[in-house]
Amino acid sequence: MRLYPAILGIAVSAALLVPPGSATAEPAEPPHPAVRDFGNGPERNEVAAGVVEGQQAQKLRLAPEAEPYGLSRDRGYPRQTQLPIPVENPADASIKLGLVPYHGIAPKLNDLQRRSDRVSAEIIGRTHQGRDLYLVTLTAPESRGQAAEQSVIRDRIENDPAGAARDRRLAARYKAPIFVNANIHGNEWEGTDAALRTIEELATSTDPQVADLMKRTRLYFNITANPDGRVNGVRQNGAGFDMNRDFVTASQPEVRAMRQVMIDTQPVAMIDLHGYVNGTLIEPTTPPHGANYEYDVFIKNTYANGLGMEAAVNGLGYTPAKDGVEPAQIPFRDSAEGWDDWPPIFTPQYAPFHGTVAAHTVEIPLRVNNADYNLPVEELRRRSAINTDVAAAAIRATYGFVQSKHDALIADQIEVFRRGAAGEPSKVVPLGIVPGFGPEDVYNTTFPRAYVITGQRSATAAARLVDHLIANDVRVERATRPFRLNGRTYPAGSYVVDMRQPKRGLANVMLEPGEDISPRVDAMYDISGWSHGLLWGATVDSVPSGPLHVSSEPVKAAAPTGSVPRTPGPLALKVTDAKEVQALNDLLTQGVAVTWTNDGRAIVPAAARQAAATVSDRYGVAFTPAGPATGTPLAPVRIAAAASADELFTLREMGFTVTPVSTAVLNAGFDWSGADVLYVSSGLSYAVLNPAARTALDAFLATGGVITRGGTGAAFNAAAGLLTATAVAGRGDANGVVRVTSPAGPVGGGSPEHSFVYSPRWFTALGAEVTVEQSYATDGPLVSGHWRPNAADGTGGPDAARGQAAVVSGRDERGAAVVLFGTEPMFRNHPKGLFPQVARALYWSAAVTGATVTTP
Repeated sequence: MRLYPAILGIAVSAALLVPPGSATAEPAEPPHPAVRDFGNGPERNEVAAGVVEGQQAQKLRLAPEAEPYGLSRDRGYPRQTQLPIPVENPADASIKLGLVPYHGIAPKLNDLQRRSDRVSAEIIGRTHQGRDLYLVTLTAPESRGQAAEQSVIRDRIENDPAGAARDRRLAARYKAPIFVNANIHGNEWEGTDAALRTIEELATSTDPQVADLMKRTRLYFNITANPDGRVNGVRQNGAGFDMNRDFVTASQPEVRAMRQVMIDTQPVAMIDLHGYVNGTLIEPTTPPHGANYEYDVFIKNTYANGLGMEAAVNGLGYTPAKDGVEPAQIPFRDSAEGWDDWPPIFTPQYAPFHGTVAAHTVEIPLRVNNADYNLPVEELRRRSAINTDVAAAAIRATYGFVQSKHDALIADQIEVFRRGAAGEPSKVVPLGIVPGFGPEDVYNTTFPRAYVITGQRSATAAARLVDHLIANDVRVERATRPFRLNGRTYPAGSYVVDMRQPKRGLANVMLEPGEDISPRVDAMYDISGWSHGLLWGATVDSVPSGPLHVSSEPVKAAAPTGSVPRTPGPLALKVTDAKEVQALNDLLTQGVAVTWTNDGRAIVPAAARQAAATVSDRYGVAFTPAGPATGTPLAPVRIAAAASADELFTLREMGFTVTPVSTAVLNAGFDWSGADVLYVSSGLSYAVLNPAARTALDAFLATGGVITRGGTGAAFNAAAGLLTATAVAGRGDANGVVRVTSPAGPVGGGSPEHSFVYSPRWFTALGAEVTVEQSYATDGPLVSGHWRPNAADGTGGPDAARGQAAVVSGRDERGAAVVLFGTEPMFRNHPKGLFPQVARALYWSAAVTGATVTTP
């Protein structure tokens, strides 16, 4: 039986429980997760207008997720890299806290490399704003041959786990890898300083135990995972993303760098250093537990190391009376629910898929960010010093745990990969494996024999999904001949993911539909549903069982998918994938005279064939002969967006020109001549606009378009008197993958059969001017995730949404072409297959007032 905290007023981390709709502001005393109030809806990336537009690099089809960084496999240690020194920035937010500013990190690491042959520093990537990311490896010196031997052993653990398990000498020869990730949330600073302190202590120590540690382990430190946020004093990176929500999407360069470190180093243990929870919160977590882990291996090690970190933190001697520091807490033991490890979007929940058998979020105790950042400097520095001590204690406990359990941890990592390679069923964790592990902790899945990925719906989407799997170290093969599986025949060129592979858990957590866990828990920490298989636009079939008689070859990148027909005449590009949106926007930017049809096609004149061929190759899109078509001229769509950071990022990624706006921006006077469509989802209230701003907006609506999403968008629609539609809100924390139906129409036509919701909405009492573009299915509609009715009155549940309009369009009486979304088609840049629906809404909204053009 679990114990629960006697005091529920403990301040819970900004890292985790940011109030919904306000990722930059939080209450001084947020609730404990066990009694979390979901009344205002869930957290999302709600950083509204103001994110600076970045350069959108155009990547080629070959290995589009590849980065020019990674750890060398054939160099010894130390690797004495002279890190370039950033320009000094006196405005760095770390300075006020008495912590190391970003510009002070490289000089310190260069100095440590000069002073110790145990220290190696490398640049593993760059941030959204262009700052270097530093990885420090701490270990005893290794010759090139010794380093190569470590690589061979690491590869054998993953690729021949059965043989590795039989090799009794392997563990003695292998340096157990440990990964310390610091400062992924920019305004949770002290993990960086604790890492630097630990590196210096271990680098210069003459203690025989430290020498033994250096001989038997490699410690990898990501010094600051979020330099942009560290400097700017904000949680997010320079693109406005909470990167600790991005791991299975990997939209951000910093996350891709962390992902590659975990693939390259294969750590047995990792900790992710956060703030602020008083007392220090140390995972493992409450239920629900991720069903794709080898959880018996994971929980025994994560709980054991958690207890060790707890003892180390409490052993520092800080007390509530003297220092304001409460004793450490472990959610698995001390909380009922609300702090789970269900979604693989967090660093410690992603790492186990690469062999980590002890993974932790550690929330250090004393708040110094947000409103508390305005406290007197002396008090801030007192708190930061304590926080640094606590984070350093957690690091010490972790490397001590690995040192003492060295061979057993390596054996457990081998066992994780062995089960995957052997295709063994998901193991049911025995009750009592650790104290308090009960029936509520048991979560399992059924691994299929294989997945088949085809371009039946979109070859471009299939290629993107395959490249993403490969970038995550999932093995994919391509059929060289047609084959038949599970009663279906597939053509040559189809992709097969054999689930008998070491990292099957990661393959499955991405490709499976997921699970509706609504009946099992009430409080969830973050999202509960996701699915690359259902939301990324590819056709993904599960093969439940049976032999795989497929002639295939392994692939390192998906095959090219771009094509232009040889037949003369105009060309058509069907907008069913984000890459097609990029290609179309590229053509529009070049000045190509494109016609937009009501069935979601872009017609390109024959004279622009060479331009079409170029973008076809660049984005991997297929043009077809246009045939006779009628449509309206389409120009580049310029968007004024009162939107969240993830939406701004996604719109720009698709090639749209976006100008952030807000209530304040419009009230200050906004020039609408540079906008074709207004997108509203965050930070704009029609009711609060001053008379001049409202008059200017109303004038724009006579010729412009409007797209809205969510509660802010629905309120804007009602206040501005756009479409006749009543928005009904589902339960605020509901989220997940839903079934939808989409009749033929300018926006919904051609959409996938699944969508994503977060605080779902639907529209009733529709006026005659309103067209339903998409509805929630009458079956379900929830496929995977968490969506319960409101406890107070039973409203807002999935049953109430069945058959209701999820996306609607229409023309208001002023002439504005309007689309209202009750779904989340751009949520955190994840549901790639839904992006084209937004693009079609933008094109239709911008082009609907244009003159008709007919292509012969």
